[in-house]
Amino acid sequence: MASAVEQLVRNANWGALAKATELKQRILFVLGALLVYRLGTYIPVPGIDPHIWSEIYSQKGGGILDMFNMFAGGALQRMTIFALNIMPYISASIIMQLMTAMSPSLEALKKEGESGRTKINQYTRYLTVFLAAMQAYGLAIGLESMQGASGSAVIDPGLFFRISTVITIVGGTVFLMWLGEQITARGIGNGISLIIFAGIVAELPRAFASTLELSRQGQIQFAELLILAVMVVSVIAFIVFIERAQRRITVQYPKRQVGNKMYGGDQSHLPLKLNTSGVIPPIFASSLLFLPLTVIQFTGTEATGWASELARYLQHGSPIYMLVYASLIVFFAFFYTAIMFNPQENAEMLRKNGGFIPGIRPGKHTADYLDFILTRLTAVGAAYLVFISLLPELLISRYSVPFYFGGTSLLIVVTVTMDTVAHIHSHLIAHQYEGLLKRAKLRGRRG
Repeated sequence: MASAVEQLVRNANWGALAKATELKQRILFVLGALLVYRLGTYIPVPGIDPHIWSEIYSQKGGGILDMFNMFAGGALQRMTIFALNIMPYISASIIMQLMTAMSPSLEALKKEGESGRTKINQYTRYLTVFLAAMQAYGLAIGLESMQGASGSAVIDPGLFFRISTVITIVGGTVFLMWLGEQITARGIGNGISLIIFAGIVAELPRAFASTLELSRQGQIQFAELLILAVMVVSVIAFIVFIERAQRRITVQYPKRQVGNKMYGGDQSHLPLKLNTSGVIPPIFASSLLFLPLTVIQFTGTEATGWASELARYLQHGSPIYMLVYASLIVFFAFFYTAIMFNPQENAEMLRKNGGFIPGIRPGKHTADYLDFILTRLTAVGAAYLVFISLLPELLISRYSVPFYFGGTSLLIVVTVTMDTVAHIHSHLIAHQYEGLLKRAKLRGRRG
């Protein structure tokens, strides 16, 4: 893929891009949708005093709250209609996928094809609304209890404020869910991933500028700043290398004689990515950790009880937090890989098409072989995801670097960028292929 893109750039064949009207429309639609999303992150929730809330956030900010705010594109810090961002939808997707794996009726529904997937998506939307309503109501109660030096964050607390806050924030989350689906259908790439990507990228310049300001003031040593820059560049290169890594399994097709001619005998490859699950495990793990810890941090940890103990043990950067985070990443890496690639189904498909893996008997032996290879690849991929996600945590904990360019956010930015470029490249190739077919037909008519 990289060589094809480089060749395209060297040839400067931008005429093909100019003629690809559909591709231009898709790119413009994505840019317009992301612009709408960014505008929404500046529309405040009604009834909130922005100055007092900014003061309260500066006191309560840090750790898991800043991480959530980074994923929300700064919407939580400004307490806007997109304060929850797309996280309720991600949580609902996690729950539905787990239920599909455990429930025979949902599993049968999934196998019904497009109609079954449509129903499951509908259930996911209903669950998203329910989770967003619960979180928005808890957020409204938490806001009413918050006091700054200048007074309460809520101008007029009461039932009306709670209802209006729930409606506003749930509406914002549902709108983002719809917007993500529209980007996927009418744009380029995965809409949900692009929304998270846009939120992270939008906050990076501000964080980078604040880091340079701290370095100018002498609060960060130049050596620490240099180590951070080298780490970011190295991690980006490592992510690109691993995301492109594949295990190519040779597949042989037997020869067939039809009349006097011999067909078949071809050899192809079954590519298995080293990281089949992609960026999903860190996102799912972060989403599950964000939900309880954000509620605890909003309601306050001064009170005694299980909430304060949980907040203390799961404090951002603590050993237990990193252990739980790593365990969730490993679990979702294996879980999502099992959903994406079924060894039994692929072995059966190879058998029906007459293909076989050299040295492996078709059927159950092929399925066991594919499962063995995939398990080893997933173990390496899960270790890679844990390393990428926890390396910044360890460095920040060790050197107290305030600029949080987390492994999860870095992984999302690089992976989504690569995926979007791959989609654009696919559209360009499809457009060039259609052009070649049209020219071939015209030549055939002239002949």
